Amino acid sequence: MSELLDFQDAFVETLNADVAPLARWLAPGEGEAGLAVYRNTIAKGCVDALAANFPTVLSMVGEDWFRAAAALFAREAPPASAVLLDYGEAFPVWLDRFPPALDLPYLAGIAHLDRLWTEALFAAEAPHLTAEALSTLTPEDIGRARLRLHPSVRFGAFEAGLPSLWVASRDGREDLELSETPETLLLVRRDGSVRSRVLGAVETEFLRACRAGQTSAEAAERATLADPNVPLAPLFAALIADGVFGGFSLETDR
Repeated sequence: MSELLDFQDAFVETLNADVAPLARWLAPGEGEAGLAVYRNTIAKGCVDALAANFPTVLSMVGEDWFRAAAALFAREAPPASAVLLDYGEAFPVWLDRFPPALDLPYLAGIAHLDRLWTEALFAAEAPHLTAEALSTLTPEDIGRARLRLHPSVRFGAFEAGLPSLWVASRDGREDLELSETPETLLLVRRDGSVRSRVLGAVETEFLRACRAGQTSAEAAERATLADPNVPLAPLFAALIADGVFGGFSLETDR
């Protein structure tokens, strides 16, 4: 069994390097031709996985550009697991320094949002906090409650309108324009599908405060500082309806 495990480990290592790790199992001069078949199959699988995990990037740059870039990325950052459903965590950062993408400064941000969508899809299961559950609390209790974000919640804030651009592209619209308005994209999984919504500064600060473990009262104060003219109550109700929260704690100590 040890010999078999050694061979399997060497085989996997060889797929990402040269034939040396397998040398003791091969006759002189053998191995490269056969391994090329496996390497090509794995490379295609990586490119296909990236295309599935970053569909918005693919739609913006086109099939040829994307697959060429994805092949280079897969060569530099091969998967650490045989399961490729989650492959590409480092792809957004890689795109940010990829020379052919320098003329597309928004592309790394779009890839980041695609990645957040994947993370939301595969996040842990958990119930969503409902308005009915909060209705049993007094106003004082609601103020000192620490709201926990649902495990599937992801949000990305940008100084420009990348979230709206991402949503428009995912919807298949052709009128793609990048505004200069700061936006945040909220993603949360409900009933097995990931839902998205573009948020403003008030909701963004409220979510940031909740993620940091602050109380609802502290989160409300932080959100109000972002824009005191925006009423918080309807925005809070919308976040609950989105399923953003997974529960709450009334503990006074963290």
